[in-house]
Amino acid sequence: MRAILKDSRSYPFESLSRKIIGAAIDVHAALGPGFLETIYKEAFKLELAEHGLKYECQKEIKIEYLDVQIGTHRLDLVVENQVVVELKAVKELTEIHFAQLLSYLKASGMKIGLLLNFAKPRLEIRRVVN
Repeated sequence: MRAILKDSRSYPFESLSRKIIGAAIDVHAALGPGFLETIYKEAFKLELAEHGLKYECQKEIKIEYLDVQIGTHRLDLVVENQVVVELKAVKELTEIHFAQLLSYLKASGMKIGLLLNFAKPRLEIRRVVN
């Protein structure tokens, strides 16, 4: 099943975001809510490949402060070296989820992030722009 999204809004990486969201919708339509995040991540990786999208899983980024590396973090997925995708399977997205994704965008230098929550009856999709 291929999802087609229609939206009159225009924003950076719109075409790529639509493809990523389409892949997520296909996964959610097939699996529905109720699984652990790791199940959705594995299915989503397969669906990204089906949509012809390149991705990196668990991409490591350096966290710096005053030009000193103070730690690292692993991003769920980076699609086409342009969009950070954070997958969740939680009852409710909270401000901490948005803050976390925004921090990842700042640390990675990327501009667009997608927060996808598979735990709802309808896939919850939030776009975060840095």
